[in-house]
Amino acid sequence: MQACQPALQKIERSGGHMRNLVRAFAAVLLLGACALPRGAPIESEILANRGNENPDFAIYEVTRANLNAISHWPATDNVRTFGWIPQQRGQADIIIQPFDKLDLSIWDSEENSLMASPGQKLVDIGNLRVTSNGQIFVPYIGYINVAGQTPDGARRMIEREMLAIVPSAQVQLNVMPGSRGSVSLVGGVSRPGAVPLPEGNFTVLGLISQGGGPEKELRNPQVRLIRGNTTYGTSLQTLYENPSQDTVLRGGDKVALVNDERYFRALGASGEQKIIYFSEDKLSTLDAMSLVGGLAPNRANPQGVLILREYPASAVRGDGTGPNNSWVVFTVDLTSGDGLFSAGRFPIHSGDTVLATESPVNAARTVFGLAGTLIGFSNQFPE
Repeated sequence: MQACQPALQKIERSGGHMRNLVRAFAAVLLLGACALPRGAPIESEILANRGNENPDFAIYEVTRANLNAISHWPATDNVRTFGWIPQQRGQADIIIQPFDKLDLSIWDSEENSLMASPGQKLVDIGNLRVTSNGQIFVPYIGYINVAGQTPDGARRMIEREMLAIVPSAQVQLNVMPGSRGSVSLVGGVSRPGAVPLPEGNFTVLGLISQGGGPEKELRNPQVRLIRGNTTYGTSLQTLYENPSQDTVLRGGDKVALVNDERYFRALGASGEQKIIYFSEDKLSTLDAMSLVGGLAPNRANPQGVLILREYPASAVRGDGTGPNNSWVVFTVDLTSGDGLFSAGRFPIHSGDTVLATESPVNAARTVFGLAGTLIGFSNQFPE
């Protein structure tokens, strides 16, 4: 309404008796112009309850003075969080487990070999399945406990037993891990499937590499590791940047790569108005503004960028260690150095709404333009 007052006064000063009808019509149009449709609210409209005794929401300016305190506030709860297992060094070699399969090659240089046919020096005994109690059956020897042994340890143990009946025997052993000695790459890669553990320190990144790497269509790939009845999660970016987080896999683990489902809403006088998914692990307010195409020229108020965020009731505090209301509006002034640098450090949370407010100058410009058009039209009538 304040933007309309100068234009209305301008009409009142335009004289002429035969122009009264035009002036009256102009006044009605200008009053209606104060409520012309806009693409975004004005900042003062959103923050009108700033001084209320019981405001609907809390308002905080994003400045260097409060960045540190806000960064320690409890997190919002609209996205599921997962723990992760830091890298713990595994066995130097794989361990034979129940349901693995073993292939034995027995070399015998004796002329009259108990195991080999005349003229043969090698006997292959393949597909020996490790029983549920950890044993394999070897001809002429019987059952041998191999579970819990490394392949070389099992080979030497079988060779010692074999020497009692074949003095010159030399044994080679190959292990094909069963379900307990392999891991499953469930999805999100070029070649999913079961992968036998090649050695005891086989890690998540090694498994993803064997699967051909992440699919190109994935959005900021997230790693999910299912071990037993627990699901762990982190981002692929974290594993790249922090090798200590590249955890060692165990037999039976399942790994999948999935899309990052975190998002924020872009509304108002910005380049785009839509839901935008996170493209990396952390997004600042300036990152968000870049993703939405910046502020709309000739429309947006760079002093009135608002971040609307909802905290869980458990996060509300009265001592400054959290917001004093579940609904919070953070205000950002992109015309000051403090505001710009603070916006570059202020994080966007999943579920936030980034609202670029309309400049109040636009309403005044519209009103004055309409007033000039109507006055010019009224001047066509004689006094």
